[in-house]
Amino acid sequence: MFGILRELVKWENTTNGVLLEAARGEIRESWRRTCADNSDHPRAAELFDPERMPAFHDPFAGGGAIPLEAQRLGLEAHASDLNPVAVLINKAMIEIPPKFTDRPPVNPDSRKAALTAKDWKGAAGLAEDVRFYGQWMRDQAERRIGHLYPKVRVTAEMTAKRPDLERYAGRELTVIAWLWARTVRSPNPAFADVEVPLVSNFVLSKKKGKEVFVEPVLEDENYRFAVRTGPPPGSARSGTKIGRGASFRCVMSDTPMSPGYIKAESMAGRMGARLMAIVADGDRQRIYLPPSAKQEQAAQSAVPAWRPDEPMNPDTTNLVSGRGYGFFTWADLFTERQLTALTTFADLVGEAREKAHQDAITVERERERERERETGGVDIRPLRESGSGPAAYADAIGVYLGVALSRLADICNEFCLWETTKTQVRHLFTRQAIAMTWDFGETNVFGKSAGDYYVSLHNMSKVLDRSIPVSQSGWAQQSDARTQSTTPRRVVFSTDPPYYDNIGYADLSDFFYIWLRRSLKDILPHLFSTLVVPKSEELVASLDRHSGRDGAERFFMAGMTEAMRRLAVEHHPANPVTIYYAFKQSETKEGLETVSTGWETFLEAVLEAGFGLSGTWPLRTELGHRMIGMGTNALASSIILACRRRPADAPTATWREFRDALERELPQALTDLQKAGIAPVDMAQAAIGPGMAVFTRYAGVLYSTGQRMTVREALAVINEVLDETLAEQEGDLDSDTRWAVAWFTQHHFDDADFGIANTLATAKNTSVEGLVEAGILRAGRGRVRLLRPDELPKYWDPTTDRRLTVWEMVHHLVRVLDAEGELAASQLLRKIGGQAETARSLAHLLYAVCDRQKRPAEARPYNALVRSWPEIARLAREEQGGRRTLL
Repeated sequence: MFGILRELVKWENTTNGVLLEAARGEIRESWRRTCADNSDHPRAAELFDPERMPAFHDPFAGGGAIPLEAQRLGLEAHASDLNPVAVLINKAMIEIPPKFTDRPPVNPDSRKAALTAKDWKGAAGLAEDVRFYGQWMRDQAERRIGHLYPKVRVTAEMTAKRPDLERYAGRELTVIAWLWARTVRSPNPAFADVEVPLVSNFVLSKKKGKEVFVEPVLEDENYRFAVRTGPPPGSARSGTKIGRGASFRCVMSDTPMSPGYIKAESMAGRMGARLMAIVADGDRQRIYLPPSAKQEQAAQSAVPAWRPDEPMNPDTTNLVSGRGYGFFTWADLFTERQLTALTTFADLVGEAREKAHQDAITVERERERERERETGGVDIRPLRESGSGPAAYADAIGVYLGVALSRLADICNEFCLWETTKTQVRHLFTRQAIAMTWDFGETNVFGKSAGDYYVSLHNMSKVLDRSIPVSQSGWAQQSDARTQSTTPRRVVFSTDPPYYDNIGYADLSDFFYIWLRRSLKDILPHLFSTLVVPKSEELVASLDRHSGRDGAERFFMAGMTEAMRRLAVEHHPANPVTIYYAFKQSETKEGLETVSTGWETFLEAVLEAGFGLSGTWPLRTELGHRMIGMGTNALASSIILACRRRPADAPTATWREFRDALERELPQALTDLQKAGIAPVDMAQAAIGPGMAVFTRYAGVLYSTGQRMTVREALAVINEVLDETLAEQEGDLDSDTRWAVAWFTQHHFDDADFGIANTLATAKNTSVEGLVEAGILRAGRGRVRLLRPDELPKYWDPTTDRRLTVWEMVHHLVRVLDAEGELAASQLLRKIGGQAETARSLAHLLYAVCDRQKRPAEARPYNALVRSWPEIARLAREEQGGRRTLL
């Protein structure tokens, strides 16, 4: 089973039919065994039919990753969400493609090609039509508004100042992006009529040997922007920004501009924008040119036919920081040229859909005539206008064209930064918020690079071609998880619910909804019936919607309890409900107690619904560069809670019985988690599972006063026992290592007084001289210091070390892993041999020390070692078995 899983998670195996069938076979066999084990169930015929797999349902489907994978594994997938944007994504992934599987395209170019039906497997034909009608849209848009995106001419004046441009003299180049600087009036009365730039960085390219930057040049009581080549000076890297806040300096007078001044100017409608540089497409390279009046006038000449003037929520400054700088409506997030382009493309979706409809009718008529010839005029079926007929097929194409427009909006707005390393405009939503930007990049929607409509659509269509499963049907609907009913027979639930107040999904979704509604409301009128995304019923603890923190917590608790209760009623009795929760436990401190309103409220809802936790599965779900989320709510792993209905006759327990059960069971659970390679950064989170499994096996845990223990109190006890268990692991360490742990806890790798070290050494039954001999300590001139990993000897061999310590083992592993990688670390681990598990426990312990003391830089190597441990151990076993030749 794990062998199949190891292969399934590889991206290149996304459409590996042999592997997928092996996985589906395991699922079918597991289901047959389940049916056999439950043959005496009173509803066996309905619930345990071995020939009919239970359906799958995710009631908080969001972006649809879980339903998509369920469908890929052969289950009938159902997805639902309250958010119409989420529902649309799920329709595009699991509902639409299976309806048109193995269907040849209808566009005239493909019909002319000498291809047969067998050449269009899966959703390949649909993807081909999406590309064709998307290209048609782009061509039509360029005819209508292409004049707003003029090419740029390299003039003699430019080449005179820039020898690198001589080869382009007189040529017209396609613009890739226009780089703008926001401006406000100078605070200096002598330059009150000058709009001065707010720029966080004047650097345009950091590529070695191709460095480019902008320099503001003062002239005639004003300034102009000049483009320079070569390594930028330090001032270019900071632009006109002062420090880390929203403070800037005036380029005309060097007068500081405070955040208050800038905010007042912007809120009064006096923030503008000025063209700073132009990026053009040269001969296989980027060409950076100074701004020109002609290019600026082209941008300013745009007059959009429509504006999404729906106001943004005034209380969302934490999500949309531009709200504090005069951006009041969604239209304010786009330049006039961007609004013109996006509106043009939005209106063309309907035209392209109609063109596809007519082509689909033509193809259907040709097929009917062919059938008529084959049957001699008998059984001629009418054109189908529903299900999978021409109209439905055209609607499907329209959906993907609209989604591509929505994707385009993500990179076609005035909050996109210019990426100086990749030298392209970076899309807006790199995180779940719209951060204020001072300088921004505007893409050319006809530039044939990032930001071109067809580039966005073409990249999206690859998913249809290569990644979307089409062998099993799927359904997506808009519904409330608190009240929905599922399919007639019971289903298997797996879901990733909202994380308390962590993300304002509905408020941010409006950014995409406004363009989706404009382009798709005629295709999916029921999904886009409101002006903006529904918000009042969204199951998040929003303070502004629910009268403060107490009201928000009550709303979330009541709503999540009801949603969990629906799962408890609807789920299949043979299978657990699995719930993903990647919300970090530690949020705030109240006194000495670590609390988490998000976790506490969520777990209370799960228990109130009648569930108990039967297991926990920590799962790596995040990108490698996010493995350490210290101080944030980002985790390296998601924690999957396996929930079953708590028995009606579950017993109650005293506080002491609960504590004793934790002390018996949590140490082994912790050891299992460590062996499974759970990162130290996630250990406290992962330990919630086995701890709450103990807590939820009881109907209640009572104090001696008869008062019932709350979830918050249970979490505090679990964390306390976890800390005690980690501390007890120190008892397995040698005396030198125990001294090093105690010293590290106080001084880390800093030096300190010899006398203090000597006193501690006596207490730990060792000596400073012995620690120096062991090779872990440096002493001299009355000071001592632990050696850092990079200071340890390169050719250390644990098999010949006369004073071997676990401390050495861990820090040599850290050194080798960082310098030479997992294979070299595995060779060292093989030599360490039987003390490997003790070394891993020490790495967990040292991470915990750094985590408590908020020292992320020192915690990172221990976290990395434990994360890599399973692979290091696997390589060590292979080497031991002689299956790998050591160089």
